[in-house]
Amino acid sequence: MVSRRGRGRPPGASDARARIEAAAMHEFGEHGYDGATMRAIAARAEVDSALVHHYFGTKADLFAEVAGFPVRPDVEVPAILRGPRGDAGERIVRFVLESFERPDVRKRGVMVLRTVVSGKLTGPLVTGFMSRELLPRIAAEIDAPDAELRASLVASQIAGLIIARYIVKLPALTGASVDELVARVGPTVQRYLFD
Repeated sequence: MVSRRGRGRPPGASDARARIEAAAMHEFGEHGYDGATMRAIAARAEVDSALVHHYFGTKADLFAEVAGFPVRPDVEVPAILRGPRGDAGERIVRFVLESFERPDVRKRGVMVLRTVVSGKLTGPLVTGFMSRELLPRIAAEIDAPDAELRASLVASQIAGLIIARYIVKLPALTGASVDELVARVGPTVQRYLFD
């Protein structure tokens, strides 16, 4: 007689979280961000999909965890944009730079960016995440017919700043203070957002 396993975590399996993370890496790798589903990840990990949600919340949360995102721009930037609009560009630049000034964030953030720039697999995954989770949330906060383009311009400006300061390490940028960079780059981001 064959016994069937019930839903949820298998008996004695204390490694469900690690199995879910491994399954997510496989699913994201094979199907991209958009093609991977929480159900498929749960099936691959041999757990109920409710357990995936219990440990990780949303697909974006799970992806950010397995990709090693040190900060969550998909959560933080839209929240910044819901505040006063007059200095939103400066607040976004300050959020990013102050986050990357923390050694733990910088280490993981640089690692993620390096793999995005050089990796054939990781690049499309992060692009899918940004296209699905970050850029539409920024665009939703911008009242303009070209909101998607504006959101993409903001992302390009911020990505360029991070790469130039923390990966390429251009001397003038690494030597500049956060306040100075906020004052110089913030108005450009502001213009992309609302002007």
